[in-house]
Amino acid sequence: MSNTRKKQWRWPISPETVRSVLSSHSILGLAFAAVIYLVCLTGTLAVFAPDLERWEVPATPVARTLSDAAAARALAEGAKHIPADTALYLALPTPAKEGASLTAFSPTFERKWAVAEDGSLSDLEAVWTEFLIHLHVNLHLPRSWGEFIVGLTGVALLSSLVSGILAHPRVLRDAFHLRLGGSRRLQEADLHNRLGIWALPFHFTLALTGALLGLSTIIVAVLALLLYPEGGMKKVYELFLDAPPPVDARAAPMPDIAALIAEARARAPEAAPQNVVVERPGRADMRVTVTSGRAKLLVQQDETKFDAGGRIAGEEHPQDFVTGTRILGGIGQLHFGWYGGLPVRIAYGLLGIALCVVTSSGVTIWLARRRDRGRPAPQWERIWAAVCWGQPVILTLTALLSWFAPEASLPTVWLVLTVLSIMASALARTVPGLSLARIWRQALAALLVVLALIHGAAALPKGGSLLVDGLLMAGALALFAGELRTRAKPVAA
Repeated sequence: MSNTRKKQWRWPISPETVRSVLSSHSILGLAFAAVIYLVCLTGTLAVFAPDLERWEVPATPVARTLSDAAAARALAEGAKHIPADTALYLALPTPAKEGASLTAFSPTFERKWAVAEDGSLSDLEAVWTEFLIHLHVNLHLPRSWGEFIVGLTGVALLSSLVSGILAHPRVLRDAFHLRLGGSRRLQEADLHNRLGIWALPFHFTLALTGALLGLSTIIVAVLALLLYPEGGMKKVYELFLDAPPPVDARAAPMPDIAALIAEARARAPEAAPQNVVVERPGRADMRVTVTSGRAKLLVQQDETKFDAGGRIAGEEHPQDFVTGTRILGGIGQLHFGWYGGLPVRIAYGLLGIALCVVTSSGVTIWLARRRDRGRPAPQWERIWAAVCWGQPVILTLTALLSWFAPEASLPTVWLVLTVLSIMASALARTVPGLSLARIWRQALAALLVVLALIHGAAALPKGGSLLVDGLLMAGALALFAGELRTRAKPVAA
């Protein structure tokens, strides 16, 4: 009889190292917790930006198809309403995204229109959606500083995910172990660990792409310093972007855009035109770029460029791109989830909520552990309740304000309400953190219902989309159901 025993697999990290990693995981998570949570929360909402724009402007025309002639008409009309040296970006309807839009952009000017199927334009001023996106991308700080902070947040989240996995030797064994209804700390710990494990590929991808997007300027600067100490950042950008044509500000008529789109389609018959970009319209150094997408590719990889006379200035197709360029092109799509239509956006939304829960529960676990050890931090419990549940309430209030007063400064209102909510929670010494969190949740549920009903009543006669209103009502019902369950069976401390 053999005395050999099956060797038991062991975690390849010593217990001492595990404790050190766990400590680092806690410190890192606590240091960036509020910013990580805010970025994750706004990012989850920003996934639905195409739907939110239609929700904010109920009368927005939704072009399910747009002919080449209608596209040309929209660009010609938009060129009449922009200052010099402004680019026009026409987004065509795709299977993943209904509707067409035209955006005029320069460092000092920005305007957006919805495009009807006949090519006519109507203003698309979705002020709350724009506020939300800028809050996620740069926290409404100066762009370079804000993006840098958000990029660091992505790095912190990425480090937290890695250290969290390394610090849990039983991470796979406990993947389906969820203790509900008992100790609050154990319940939060299980929820934190299970959601962190189940959605780890999504969380990792989101954190990595967010860090790359936020720190792109720093990355380019480092590459310039290492590769081109004399040429600077311009040389690095030239690796990915074509150099602009020589400056020629003489007036020039717009070429036949419909014919250019047809030419681009003929040169890439397997792809469908998705965007038309006109740089410096009305000038002799004008450039028209038609980018097209293929059904099985994540990003657009067929690109045809034309000069002011309608002559081909260059073209690229999937076989012309190296792997690195394809990956860089897909970072934004992977991060925001704007590539697969509504099902992908809903999946991103649910996974984003899971990431918000992972972030918030991490702090809750730390606070509960302190209380269990006889060192409670009631003030921090109240402050975290104001961050965790107060931020959704404040964002809902800004959405209501944008509906009734679209000219209001939403970033200022958000900042003032955020500061006041945190200060009031810190000073409310007679209210326990759990009770304060319950008050915030009840307020959020009520405000979601109010927002959905007000908007739905205004949007329905105009034929506006009720998708967002339905999601708001679903969120409110989930919160109400959670409150009823909590009242019926209180969770042990």
